[in-house]
Amino acid sequence: MTERSLVLTEVRENVGILTINRPEVHNALSTPLLLELEQALLQFERDSQVHVIVVTGAGDKAFVAGGDLSEMTARHGIAHYEEFGEDIHRVMRRFEACDKPTIAAVNGWALGGGTELLLSLDIRLLAETAQLALPEIGLGLFPGAGGSQRIIRQIAPCFAKELMFVGERISAQDAVRMGLANRVVAKERLLDEALELARKIARKSPLVLKLLKRTLRDGAEMPLTVALAHEQAMIGLVFDTADAHEGMTAFLEKRQANFTGR
Repeated sequence: MTERSLVLTEVRENVGILTINRPEVHNALSTPLLLELEQALLQFERDSQVHVIVVTGAGDKAFVAGGDLSEMTARHGIAHYEEFGEDIHRVMRRFEACDKPTIAAVNGWALGGGTELLLSLDIRLLAETAQLALPEIGLGLFPGAGGSQRIIRQIAPCFAKELMFVGERISAQDAVRMGLANRVVAKERLLDEALELARKIARKSPLVLKLLKRTLRDGAEMPLTVALAHEQAMIGLVFDTADAHEGMTAFLEKRQANFTGR
């Protein structure tokens, strides 16, 4: 009997789909799942046919309902820091630093580590039944997979602090209002809309998307004057690409651009 995959992978029209596959425990993040998720992401990063990556959860209830508490309660501080903490920080950062655009298709609860994963992805679509929370404070903890640092940089600090200090769930609509997600989608249309958006992005130049993502990511960590100089250098690189000249020529010739990633 073969072991079940904790992460399912599929490619559709230049879009890679990662499905977190532990529905019986609401897709809770265990160490084996994290390591499998990392390898699946690496596979898509190396695949030149994959231009955009969609992340979702298996089952009807959860995207990711946090960390696996049955595993976490067996640890103390140093072991947690050196083992699970090291793994989950590395995986979240790998998603955040991925050169290919990423889309979260949040099909249900995104609690604790689920919200922290969402914070590491570029674009976030939420099913109307989705709920988000950073409930760690109720367990005598606080978000420790990068969430406390990413959320304070992405939304108004007053909202971020209320979410972390109180720990209660919020609706998909409130998550959009706070700036945690792009929009709410009917649950039965969620994956279709995520794939439609992914295909629109996948038709753009994969090389220019890569350089744009690096410009946005690196510039966010720089003072504005340095970030502007970085942007100037990166757009100079873009003008050296065949795709930039193809895109401008296609516009002038009133035709669809044929981007090749060069």
